[in-house]
Amino acid sequence: MDRRELFHHVTAWFSANMENAETELHYDTPFHLLIAVILSAQCTDRRVNMHTPKIFERFPEASDLAGASFDEVYSLIRSISFPNNKARHLIGMAQKLVSDFNGEVPSEPGQLETLPGVGRKTANVIASVIYDKPVIAVDTHVFRVSRRLGLSDGNNVETVEKDLTSGFAPELRAKAHHWLILHGRYTCTARKPECSRCGLKDICREYISNNTKV
Repeated sequence: MDRRELFHHVTAWFSANMENAETELHYDTPFHLLIAVILSAQCTDRRVNMHTPKIFERFPEASDLAGASFDEVYSLIRSISFPNNKARHLIGMAQKLVSDFNGEVPSEPGQLETLPGVGRKTANVIASVIYDKPVIAVDTHVFRVSRRLGLSDGNNVETVEKDLTSGFAPELRAKAHHWLILHGRYTCTARKPECSRCGLKDICREYISNNTKV
């Protein structure tokens, strides 16, 4: 099948099998989701969710976090990966929100990327989840699944993002991110993919290659 047909096939399968795909990070406000996404870098959502209730209670608004000390923030996230850097990023992010955005989380990815600790992936997550912007965040799961399914041949995040953006309709891009990340997290895993229960193995280049070798 050609590229258009491939995206149509993938979209149809996910629409039928993962209708309610959404972020697994717990949050109650855009600001709190931003905290959670920053903390989730190289850390599981499950571990982040274990810590965020206390963080959200202590810092309900950006102004609260902006005035916090490093030690206070560190004490709340010390068992999360890279707590030193993340504590600094969280405080800097909150201070930037207060000084430049009146304490509100901006909706545009470019503005989000001006915040400490916020790269392109995090910016796209916030823009798509909170503001339903037609952007796709590419993490390791999305990168892996996209290449296995043939949605992209890109060797870097930027190229994969470009291919997915052109392949998925604008109204589907926010959901497509969650389709791919959840599929990669629970089925199409890096080391031992669960091919036997994957409904997309018929188009998976890695599965086809592994099962046609002489």
